Amino acid sequence: MPHSASDHPKIRSHLTISLAILLIAIIGVAMSMTLPLLSLRLDQAGWSGALIGFNTSFMALATLGLAPFIPALAKKFGVRALLVTALLTGATATLGFGWAQSVWSWFGLRFMLGCSLTVLFILSEFWINAAAPDDRRGLIMGIYGTVLSLGFASGPLVLQTTGTAGEWPLVLGACIFALALLPVWMAGQRTPQMDGHAGIDFASLFRSAPVAALAALLFGAVETGAFSVLPVYGRRIGLDDQAAAAQITAVALGNLFFQIPFGLLADRVDKKSLLLLIASLAGMISLLIPLISPHSWLYLGVLCLWGGVAASLYCVGLALLGAQFHGASLVAANALFVMLYAAGQMFGPPVLGWAMDMVNPHGYIWSTAGLFGIYIGVVLVLGRSKTV
Repeated sequence: MPHSASDHPKIRSHLTISLAILLIAIIGVAMSMTLPLLSLRLDQAGWSGALIGFNTSFMALATLGLAPFIPALAKKFGVRALLVTALLTGATATLGFGWAQSVWSWFGLRFMLGCSLTVLFILSEFWINAAAPDDRRGLIMGIYGTVLSLGFASGPLVLQTTGTAGEWPLVLGACIFALALLPVWMAGQRTPQMDGHAGIDFASLFRSAPVAALAALLFGAVETGAFSVLPVYGRRIGLDDQAAAAQITAVALGNLFFQIPFGLLADRVDKKSLLLLIASLAGMISLLIPLISPHSWLYLGVLCLWGGVAASLYCVGLALLGAQFHGASLVAANALFVMLYAAGQMFGPPVLGWAMDMVNPHGYIWSTAGLFGIYIGVVLVLGRSKTV
């Protein structure tokens, strides 16, 4: 009996990876549209900046609370069923922000949304890593990071079209979550299955992959610091609001341009050594930033380079996990990776902002360089103790 072209193993692999990347790209659009919208709604309602930040932090709390249970849930109910549940939960929570009568109910809805996104990121990254061939895993994770960045860049453009008033933006956000059901449905039985024991021993996982795990923690702190503290730094060094915002655009463009090249490099060299090289380059570039005139194009170019190099920590870290773990162990490793990324998101902005206040304004940049240096030092110490 003849087989169709789609039955070829390579074609099946490419198709399932493409569907997983499409899923997370759609989620990137929904996420980057909904999160700014929620902050703007709360600001319009008269909430303080501190309270808005506290409300936003409930998403990270959801990640830290739910991630340890995802491998067992995926083992019991199946990856596909859990993805569908997460998408419906995200859509419901997004609609709920428009229906909520009390602003305090937004904390529960934020937690729901955080649970949804936690499941989606952990399982989609597991899906991509599990389907990726060993010799092209770095490239595929680089493509994943690039497409996700494009999704993040598209959400604010959608929001500019819809505006922030009324129910329509939230309805559209929920519809985008629902649209992500399409690639899950198209994947069918191609979604990866859980093999092995679903229990998690985070201590053992960390000891098995400290270089990748700490890369997630570092990138969570640096990336969130860039998007929350860098605009303030820009104003303190004499930029107007528009130019300060252009810094974020430069960093985001770096995310787009550099992840695929670093992913290709990860397929050709030792991934642990590459992560150390990335951290070293990002740290050195950080130290260059205060030396360049903020009113020059060179300044934005250096920020673009800095953002792209730093963002490569994430895709190369994921590629390293995929090379070391399989089945249920890979889901557990992804859960640890996302949890540490969320922990970095929580501690990064306060620490970097405090450093900027203590040594105004360059304390932000110097402390960012310090984080890269600490990562390098810890990894080298672990290497000497044979735990890497």
